[in-house]
Amino acid sequence: MSVRKRVRRAHRKTPELDVTAFLNLMVVLVPFLLLSAAFSQFSILELNLPPDSKSQASKDQKKVRNFEVIVRQDRLVVSDSIGGVLKVIKKINGKHDFPALSRILVKLKTRFPEKKNISILLESKIEYELLVKAMDTVREVKVVEVTSVVTKELFPLIAIGDAP
Repeated sequence: MSVRKRVRRAHRKTPELDVTAFLNLMVVLVPFLLLSAAFSQFSILELNLPPDSKSQASKDQKKVRNFEVIVRQDRLVVSDSIGGVLKVIKKINGKHDFPALSRILVKLKTRFPEKKNISILLESKIEYELLVKAMDTVREVKVVEVTSVVTKELFPLIAIGDAP
């Protein structure tokens, strides 16, 4: 009997693995998952803190012109460290006048083209939307040149702090 058992074991075939059903599933799932994936883009804006007014380094920087936009509940104030308040922009129809702020900043940029930094100082309880709108207005401006609209850089290095 032991000879017969050996013969039976020798004639047995090893079972084959059928993967066609799995491959069919992968052919359907991979394109579906790729098409349904949300490809998100992140944009990062680097922000700085304004210089400390009590430090010795900031006393030496008083000779350097630093621009500030102060966002208050009822107005926007554009000022610099040397000349003080440059312009006060009141609300129009209950909204801050960001186009007027943009025009003033364009004038400042034409007078001081090498300046890249500006501080945005916020009064307490200012909405986040106003901060974002002020940052967008300060950073760049859309200008019409010949037949197209071009985005020009104003003050890309933004510092954020509390209004005095």
